[in-house]
Parts: sequence; structure tokens; C-alpha cells
Amino acid sequence: MTKQPMPKQRGVRGSRTGRPIMALLDLLGRRWSLRILWELREAPLTSRGLRAACDEASPTVLQTRLDELREAGFVELGEASGYALTPLGRELCETFMPLHRFAERWRK
Repeated sequence: MTKQPMPKQRGVRGSRTGRPIMALLDLLGRRWSLRILWELREAPLTSRGLRAACDEASPTVLQTRLDELREAGFVELGEASGYALTPLGRELCETFMPLHRFAERWRK
């Protein structure tokens, strides 16, 4: 019996493995990504508001993470209100809330 070749998977932008779940975990594992989602869960924030909430983050890193989250469809930029979670971002935030709480307790 010959082995059937595995179907070629479509690559996911930003993923080293080409798998969507790995791309998501890679994105969320980058420093400040979860923190940005956490801060935006209550209300939209401007860039200045996010910098104040993530006071240890450099502006360059924060902007890079925001761009990545926008490209992934989790964050959107409103005209006057600033950055806000998309419905997909809200769902993700609710799903990963226990993980964020665990990570916060683990850091202490």
C-alpha cells in the first residue's frame, strides 16, 4: 500500500508553521498583545490612552502589536474614539480571559 501525499495546507500570514491556531498563539504570545486586548475590552482607547495603560511598553513595540492585531482582525481603528475591539476581538478576549488571569498570577 502506497502512502497518499498529504494535502498542501494554505499558509497563514505571520505563522511559521502555516497553521491558523499556531499563528493565533504566535500572535498572542508576543509581548503586549494580550495586554492590549485586555485594555480594550472595556472601551476604545486612543494611542495615548493605550501608552498610559501599557506604561512599560515602548511606543514602537506598542504600535507594531496594534498593527498586527488590526491586520488579524481583532482590533479596529475608529475615527474619533481610537482603537476598539472588533466582535472577533471581543470573542477572543472572552475566550482567553482565564489565560490572561493565569498569566497575571504567574508573573507575581
